[in-house]
Amino acid sequence: MEKPSVEETLLQRSRDKKELVGESLPVGDEVKRQLWLAGPLTAGSLLQNLIQMISIMFVGHLGELPLAGASVTTSFATVTGFSLLVGMSNALDTLCGQAFGAGQYHLLGIYKQRAMLLLTVVSIPVAFMWFHTGQILLLFGQDPDIAMEAGTYARWMIPGLFAYGLLQCHVRFLQAQNVVLPVMVSAGAAALFHLLVCWLLVYVAGMGGKGAALSNAVSYWVYVILLAVYVRVSSSCQQTWTGFSMEAFHGAHDFLRLAVPSALMLCTEWWSFEILVLLSGLLPNPKLETSVLSITLNTVNCLFMIPYGLGAAISTRVSNELGAGRPRAARLAMRVVVVLAISEGTVMGMVVVLLRFVWGHAYSDEEEVVRYVARMLLVISVVNFFDGIQCVLSGVARGCGWQKTSACINLGAFYLIGVPAAYLVAFTLRVGGMGLWMGIICGILVQVLLLVTITLCADWQKEATKAKNRVFVSSPPMDLLTT
Repeated sequence: MEKPSVEETLLQRSRDKKELVGESLPVGDEVKRQLWLAGPLTAGSLLQNLIQMISIMFVGHLGELPLAGASVTTSFATVTGFSLLVGMSNALDTLCGQAFGAGQYHLLGIYKQRAMLLLTVVSIPVAFMWFHTGQILLLFGQDPDIAMEAGTYARWMIPGLFAYGLLQCHVRFLQAQNVVLPVMVSAGAAALFHLLVCWLLVYVAGMGGKGAALSNAVSYWVYVILLAVYVRVSSSCQQTWTGFSMEAFHGAHDFLRLAVPSALMLCTEWWSFEILVLLSGLLPNPKLETSVLSITLNTVNCLFMIPYGLGAAISTRVSNELGAGRPRAARLAMRVVVVLAISEGTVMGMVVVLLRFVWGHAYSDEEEVVRYVARMLLVISVVNFFDGIQCVLSGVARGCGWQKTSACINLGAFYLIGVPAAYLVAFTLRVGGMGLWMGIICGILVQVLLLVTITLCADWQKEATKAKNRVFVSSPPMDLLTT
């Protein structure tokens, strides 16, 4: 290889220095990078979310009680299992993203294996809890009929729990490398397969709600297998996946130092939303309130996929740039994604308002349910706007490794402000289910204000130095990787 000339070397150093000291970077290029990442990630997240939505839709046409049972189970499963696994896997946003930016490609495979092992271990006690869902719901004062229906549904979802944790590890492993199209394609294939398997199990096999729950598990395992095959055969993962390594069994403490606050960061928010559905079961006419709250929560989750994709994209961009020692680029990426989030929230809010009288028919044939959903969607449009902003700021936090601070913010915003306000408006002021959403908006506003504050006060040069230290301190000697 021809050695670069002195002029070329000085020119490259000059470019690097300009970026580090803050010379402007092309905003248009940054927008393109983020949209290229966020588009497939949004589509993939939406398609993955469709798996549970399709099951709820199938169950909804079996009757009000099956819908209420499946809805409560989905909320309970999210609170006790799915949110925990997603949250812990978010540690890979920091670890894999910064390692990839620093050029330590071999670390990505080790981090992924370590996460897969730990998430599988965590899934065991969660599965035990799901097995006793019915009894747990009765202890919380839920309607006995709904609790019994939910308990049956939860037991048939257990096989999908172990696939879900592995799935999250594979998605973040690829996302950190900017490999996002396979995630979208695999999610699409799994969602299409889910339509078929759900119909077969629910109607053809006559399993009803149990078939819908089991179809979730089948589709998640299909999704995992597709991504696992891609990782092992694709040339894009040759440097980051070098096979199984004994190093994955070491360093669990280092991973958990990020994984535990990552889980708290996500769970404190997700749990507050799911608490709304559980509280709705204590309102007058619990079957109606629970069904409508579940429908609106599924709608929020569906809308959330767009800012979630932007949040995943900015997490990747910030972690990659900090790992590579480019703080100026990381700061620019943060500014761009906030503008994108505000624009997206405005557009989707208008769409929700326009479609509010149509959306309920996708879940239920009951006119009372459809009318109630239409009223609730006016509040949901506001929830989605502010939740989108916090989502991208949380993505910035994951890219920087601020999980501990963000977890404290979420804990205070939702459990000192959001949930108490929701209870006050819904029960004390007797606003009902709509009041639950109004109260949670207060928590989101506090969360956004605090996240904006810590982001504006960030020292990006210092964050780049911390990212470099994190990567190279955790990098194992290469001779260990080859033994």
